[in-house]
Amino acid sequence: MAKEKPIINIAFVGHVDHGKSTCIGRLMFDSGVLPEQELAKLKTEAEKHGKAGFEFAYVMDKFKEERERGVTIDLSYQKLPTNKREVTIIDAPGHKDFVKNMITGASQADAAFLTVAAKEGVQPQTKEHIWLLKTMGVSQVAVSVNKMDTVDYKEDAFKKVIEDVSAILKQAGYDPEKTTFLAVSGLMGDNIAKKSDKMDWYKGPTILEQLDLFDDPEKPTTLPMRMPLQDVYEITGIGTVPVGKIETGVMKVGQKVVVLPGRSGTGIEGEVRTVEMHHEQLPQAEAGDNVGINIRGVGKKDIARGDVVCDSAKPATMAEEFVAQVAVISHPTVIAKGYTPVFHVHTAQVPCQFTELIEVQRGEEKIENPDFLKNGDVAKVKIKPIGNLVLESQADNPHMARFAIRDAGATVGAGVCIEITAKKA
Repeated sequence: MAKEKPIINIAFVGHVDHGKSTCIGRLMFDSGVLPEQELAKLKTEAEKHGKAGFEFAYVMDKFKEERERGVTIDLSYQKLPTNKREVTIIDAPGHKDFVKNMITGASQADAAFLTVAAKEGVQPQTKEHIWLLKTMGVSQVAVSVNKMDTVDYKEDAFKKVIEDVSAILKQAGYDPEKTTFLAVSGLMGDNIAKKSDKMDWYKGPTILEQLDLFDDPEKPTTLPMRMPLQDVYEITGIGTVPVGKIETGVMKVGQKVVVLPGRSGTGIEGEVRTVEMHHEQLPQAEAGDNVGINIRGVGKKDIARGDVVCDSAKPATMAEEFVAQVAVISHPTVIAKGYTPVFHVHTAQVPCQFTELIEVQRGEEKIENPDFLKNGDVAKVKIKPIGNLVLESQADNPHMARFAIRDAGATVGAGVCIEITAKKA
């Protein structure tokens, strides 16, 4: 069997109408993933809707419709093989999808492309997305300055965007010196998969080349073993089979584990009897693997989705309360003390109450003990789970520290746990 190429998950983000979907569609077509006749169909479709020139955007948007009709989650992701790796592209058309995909989606983004239109430059969402990427722990960002055709491919226009975006990157804690800025046109195909002949002043990579220039994501195999449960099945001849993705560490047959919180709320101990992946029994599996396991001493009634299988030598914590850094993305009014939405953490969903608003970064100013939080705020808050919640701090295990905040079916915000007070046993 040929050695599989390493996988990297890359999110495309940026202000609405700055050309993300067009860039991705063009990338798919120029790199040969999207067949010619498929594009011709989309072109006809685009013209029919009076949207000539939108055919590339339709490559992703046709999935968007399917996604809205509730077809499987994979459709917001596009696979693209490059020379070096298997790239999963996460298209983030609007806030809501973006946050869901980034946090509760099947995978975290290892890197991101921020798309900024050359003419319009930095917009409110541009700032928001940079902060969000930072809050969500995406460490690598490249900036594609798109629609260079609208500014006659002039270097001055490109330099102006670099200057403005660099200021925001710096504020959010990224190093602009280490950030790659690309001069591209999704519509015209300049520097997407093929080098442009219209900007001899530009010496940087194409988007396709940049996909291979991001650093390899580190496999968090050195952290303690954590496997949040997606589902629990009852399989004849084997018994109870919890299924999920190992977030961190290595799971071995014979390993002593504890499932937290479990039906009891205090955890249930057991030993890994079998580990199975793609219908094959393995002696061990590691971070990133989706597995089904059987644990001696653990039955179907003991555990449920949202529980976490931990190495019993180094179990995770259950939170009495915690301090988090939260980005408010889309709340209809304002958030005050006492607000109790549902927190989506790994595979768990637990109502949590905002008990204290510690400080907020609002644009340029920092406010201590604010009365409320509103859209666009990045705040430090104290939270109390109403129920059992397995969580870790970003310093201990970033993969178990991120969450999305949802209320009435919509994503309100996103955040990461920075300090935690463990429940007393």
